[in-house]
Amino acid sequence: MMRRVLAIGLVCAIGALLVFTVSNYLLPFGTFPQRKFENFENQSVAQVYLENAPKAEAGGAGSANVVTSIVWDYRGYDTLGEATILFTAVCGVAMLFRAAKEGD
Repeated sequence: MMRRVLAIGLVCAIGALLVFTVSNYLLPFGTFPQRKFENFENQSVAQVYLENAPKAEAGGAGSANVVTSIVWDYRGYDTLGEATILFTAVCGVAMLFRAAKEGD
């Protein structure tokens, strides 16, 4: 019993230490990491996305919602892959439940 309490305490202490250590290295809220584009001088990737997402003529989606613009325009293939995986998982779970229901 005492070993279990010590193990849980050790895991909690290591987790808390990790959280506090990582939180000291986070950027301030609302700032962007400065990763440079070759074609865009003195701008980060996030800043280019935020500036161009609402504009249809600048390579953006022309959407008033920046999040929707980024998900569907800049990350379309990634979103399609995630939706495919989610659909496949739902179909698999439905098949498992159906097989369990028919087995009763």
